[in-house]
Amino acid sequence: MDNENISGVKALIEERRKKLKQLRDRGGAYSNSFKPQNNAFKLHEEYGEFSKEDLAEKDVKDISIAGRIVLKRVMGNASFATLRDGSGDIQIYVTKNNVDETVYEDFKTWDLGDIVGVSGALFKTKTDELTIDVWDLEMITKSLRPMPEKFKGLTDIEARYRQRYLDLMTNNETKNIFIKRTRIIDSLRKKMNECNYLEVETPMMHPLAGGAVARPFITQHNALGQDLYLRIAPELYLKRLLVGGFERVFEINRSFRNEGLSTKHNPEFTMMEWYQAYASMQDQMDLTKDIILSAASAAGCGSNIEWGDLKINLDNFKQSTLSELVIEFNKSLTKDDLSNKQKLQDILNDKKVKIEKSWGTGRMLLEVFEETVESKLIDPTFVTQYPVEVSPLSRRSESNPDYADRFELFIGGKEFANGFCELNDPDDQASRFEDQVLAKDSGDKEAMDYDHDYITALEHGMPPAVGVGMGVDRLVMLLTNQSSIRDVLLFPQLKS
Repeated sequence: MDNENISGVKALIEERRKKLKQLRDRGGAYSNSFKPQNNAFKLHEEYGEFSKEDLAEKDVKDISIAGRIVLKRVMGNASFATLRDGSGDIQIYVTKNNVDETVYEDFKTWDLGDIVGVSGALFKTKTDELTIDVWDLEMITKSLRPMPEKFKGLTDIEARYRQRYLDLMTNNETKNIFIKRTRIIDSLRKKMNECNYLEVETPMMHPLAGGAVARPFITQHNALGQDLYLRIAPELYLKRLLVGGFERVFEINRSFRNEGLSTKHNPEFTMMEWYQAYASMQDQMDLTKDIILSAASAAGCGSNIEWGDLKINLDNFKQSTLSELVIEFNKSLTKDDLSNKQKLQDILNDKKVKIEKSWGTGRMLLEVFEETVESKLIDPTFVTQYPVEVSPLSRRSESNPDYADRFELFIGGKEFANGFCELNDPDDQASRFEDQVLAKDSGDKEAMDYDHDYITALEHGMPPAVGVGMGVDRLVMLLTNQSSIRDVLLFPQLKS
């Protein structure tokens, strides 16, 4: 902002502070006595379709509403203004004939952004706009700072994220995204309740970093005198509940991963994880599909949706193994090549992927998949059979012990869900924890710690189960057609 603009804003604030002082002197600043009985949306919904004559005949009185002045037109003894409440906009009509003259003169000095309460009767103007004929009005909250410019709004994208309140104040599209987000999350909870899952809460601070392969945030607990880790995932705690006897559990949780900031990733994010004992992987793929279709319905989406430049058909769910897809999109590879370290390394070198010394063929195969296949999976696709090396908590496939009974769901070239048959063999799990420790000692900052208590829990016996984790933020991005995760988070993390 240039110096001239800064000076202009300062002058506006100073002028508004003078008005606030007058209100304080009269004992009228920041009132809390006005209680609105109506909202803009409901008034439009109930009376918006009436003709001017029919509305007059209904004689709708005793309307009261509170909102922010977003538009104002003063015309001598009569004025129009638009109030915006949490549900929408409605016009008001204020005249010297209907309100106290002193109040009317005060009203003429009120500013855009002020929050006011009005009472009156409904009518329609010559232009057929639903309007409140005001009988009483009062200042509720004096706005000291000017709103963003009417037609341009808040155009600076970073300012929209840092000052989300201004974005919501001036941009109905933004407000609608977050209304849809709430409806989507409500649909998730409703679907899980319908399927007899128990919603639970697990710790957000963990003594060990685990539950997923990711770099953790570390904090200090003063009373305990020890480091704790912000939750990477709730997995190990939810599976302890399976040991305890709960057979269907879920959690809509906040998780934290100390990774980069981008349009795709925020270090703090929302996911839903659920676990069902005695389920099959196919059961959970079917449930995942149902969850997404229910969420799409809650967001007002049809089967055919757009996500940026992509056109996605939510009626067209597919299923393939990871190996099948790698071969399909890498014609030079055969089935035997998938376990050939040199062949995989050649492809990764060609893609300029840095290969770590600790990587085996399983990790290399996953990297080849991510580099050559993932982005091409546009319609919903369940990818199954992942290498055990990259699935430290998954049950081995009985048909091929090098692979895990695991699936991931991709839509629009992005991962949306990760599920697998849970590893309930304590000895196998202990061995994999040991592999994770070795990887950490070799410099892998994303590797998990050895969780002795979790092994103890498994030794008591965990029933066979399938668990699934699904990213809520990315699902909202898909169903609201947003390209950046920051547009579906009310307060995204930004660099200082």
